[in-house]
Amino acid sequence: MSQPQEPDDSTRRLPVIEQDPAAGRGLDQSASAADYDPVPVLAHGEAGRAGRFWSMRRVPAGLLALVVLAAAGLLLYDIAAVRAHRPAMYWRVRLAGWLAHHPVDDVAVLAGAGAVALIGIWLIVLAATPGLRGVLPMRRESAAVRAGLDRTAAALVLRDRVMEVSGVQSARVRMRRSKVVVRALSHFRELDDVRADLDAALDAGIRDLGLARPPGLAVHVSRPARKG
Repeated sequence: MSQPQEPDDSTRRLPVIEQDPAAGRGLDQSASAADYDPVPVLAHGEAGRAGRFWSMRRVPAGLLALVVLAAAGLLLYDIAAVRAHRPAMYWRVRLAGWLAHHPVDDVAVLAGAGAVALIGIWLIVLAATPGLRGVLPMRRESAAVRAGLDRTAAALVLRDRVMEVSGVQSARVRMRRSKVVVRALSHFRELDDVRADLDAALDAGIRDLGLARPPGLAVHVSRPARKG
């Protein structure tokens, strides 16, 4: 007769988190949540700094160029017409007359100046910021290659990882630039056990994304609302 073999230690499930044995847990637990710092960046093989992608800003730049070109062309044409002893355009005569009867502290003048100033500030912000907030830079394995990952696609990948965890009924993943917020509903198993498995799955999922600046993680697990 063959002797029963001892179970292989390599097949045993390793504990994910340590919990107090005296702490009683039951299925009536309604929520479990925790926040974690960003996953450390893997430095090996990194061949260059992966900064954010800069937007071309084609639409604002094109609109501004068209407005400036049209205004400058119209003004130069009117000045040339006056130099040729022709009457000035009606809009310039009307504008000069309007400004002559409205002082600088007039509400309409101040409102127009404020609008122009806001447009100028907006254009400066567009020129000084990278934009493309929806693209997350990935680690650079080669100095000649830059890659980025869409935030929506990254959230879908992590959501697939979440749905593979036993006990998860539904999940919602929100991918930010600096943090991943996961809200899951569990219809069976202990909530702390589900959250521990989610921590492990999401930690591996974030590493597999290969982001240059891996985000932090916030996991919230709760029970579905009772019907009736």
